[in-house]
Amino acid sequence: MNIALIKAGGVGNRMGAGIPKQFIEVMGKPVIIYTLEAFEKHPNIDAIVVVCVDGWHEILRSYAEKYHITKLVQIVSGGETSLKSIYAGLKVIGEAYSKDDIVLIHDGNRPMVSQEIISAVLAETKLHGAAVAAMICTDEVMETDGVHMETEKYLNHKKLYRIQTPDAYRLGDVLTLFENATEEQMTKLGATNVLMVDTGHKVYLAQGSEINIRLTTQEDILLFETLFMMNQKEQ
Repeated sequence: MNIALIKAGGVGNRMGAGIPKQFIEVMGKPVIIYTLEAFEKHPNIDAIVVVCVDGWHEILRSYAEKYHITKLVQIVSGGETSLKSIYAGLKVIGEAYSKDDIVLIHDGNRPMVSQEIISAVLAETKLHGAAVAAMICTDEVMETDGVHMETEKYLNHKKLYRIQTPDAYRLGDVLTLFENATEEQMTKLGATNVLMVDTGHKVYLAQGSEINIRLTTQEDILLFETLFMMNQKEQ
């Protein structure tokens, strides 16, 4: 089986909206619902688990019922960090599914994920055990010391990829990964694929999309509206 684990634990400070960013309404619908609809629609996704910020579980259940998200099986409270939130969801999934099943981890505020991206990540995971949606970096990239706005070093952008979500893993493997992670890794690292690489594992890249944007600012909301309307016209 293939289970989608959706991260919806962010509070959205950069949005300045006063509510979690994934619950902001865009064109009359919460962002999280656009995301859930993508996985609801995909024929190879069997179940959805959401890691949700406390206080919003019942609201999410109400939205899921309203918009007919029938694959949603559980809502889980998040942790103090991104990885701890993911681990909370993985532990719940591990209690109900086989270690050979595949779990896809996706940002709740990436509502433009396509059916093609989901399929590509699933296909690579079935072949290699771990995969992530990614885009080759086409811009020149400079490296700083992280403090000063100056640089004397550039990176070869032709070797660089921008990582998106979803990323996916065999359930038994990713649970073992988290069980063996250190507190420092769980606190400082921000994504499962980074944890994989940090512990010496390989992650294979699947084709992402420039449209698969993450909504973190008001400008992103405007871009999402534009992209969504363009997609609707093309269908």
